[in-house]
Amino acid sequence: MTKALQDDRARRAKYRRARIRNFLFTVGPNRLSGGRLSKRHLGQDIVVREIEIFSPRWPRELDGMRIGHVSDFHLGELLPLERAMEIVRQLGELEPDLIACTGDVVDLHHHEAMPLLKAMAEAGAPMGAALVLGNHDELHCGDTLARHAERAGMIVLRNDAVEIHRNGTPFVLSGIDWAKSTPQCAKLVEKACGDESHLLLSHNPKAFSRASEIGVPLTLSGHTHGGQVALKAKPNTNLAIAHRQSAGLFEEGPSRLYVTTGIGAWFPLRVNCPAEIAMITMRSSDGASPADQIRTPGSFADQLDSLVSHDDDGRRRA
Repeated sequence: MTKALQDDRARRAKYRRARIRNFLFTVGPNRLSGGRLSKRHLGQDIVVREIEIFSPRWPRELDGMRIGHVSDFHLGELLPLERAMEIVRQLGELEPDLIACTGDVVDLHHHEAMPLLKAMAEAGAPMGAALVLGNHDELHCGDTLARHAERAGMIVLRNDAVEIHRNGTPFVLSGIDWAKSTPQCAKLVEKACGDESHLLLSHNPKAFSRASEIGVPLTLSGHTHGGQVALKAKPNTNLAIAHRQSAGLFEEGPSRLYVTTGIGAWFPLRVNCPAEIAMITMRSSDGASPADQIRTPGSFADQLDSLVSHDDDGRRRA
């Protein structure tokens, strides 16, 4: 048996297992609840979280650059295309310089992905819209999804880098494919990043271990969904127990990591962990501590209270 055939059989087996998990944790609970779980889940607002991140390695010429970070749409049973398109319209209204999507655009298959990919590409970000693949993107066929994204006009990064210009200043954007372990992520980071890299996109936040050693100023990740269920006012204490860095902002020397809680879901429930659009403004400075850099209307707990009760509009615009 050739390696290509072995890989294809392994991918098909993984897809079948994913369909079973999808029924057990996504479709099944919703049907048992008579659709109430999904209705409540889709009724929750998307938080727009404004974050100012400081790094001494971020070039002064790029100070003030705004990055619209989204991840983990999981387009499918729990996120219909219409809602995903509305979220992208909201993202475009925030006027980011660059849109960065860190994977898991789809949940199981890529049949409806093209309109969403095209919407991100056409959202108006002057530096474009970039994508790296997540583990769910590879379930059906990652290569096909990547081709769709390229045809839609997105910048697709697969263990490589691209140079973009902002007001005449070169900006180096790197991105890696899905990798599960820290050592696997490290190998891809070494392939994609160099001393000149300003931003790394990686679905798995475990890539930050090597990226920070190299000195990449900023890494953006998703994958964890922030655990979807977290302790109140302690977003990094959650169900994503396999990840030490599962939600929010982290620093290692001059390097920074932001892990978004994402847009979509594995199962139709979020508690103290709202879905979000992360609007990041980068600053060239030592600046404040990470705890002081997330700017929100009131405390994080207050935002979550309003979201859970559905009494107030939890979103925040630039």
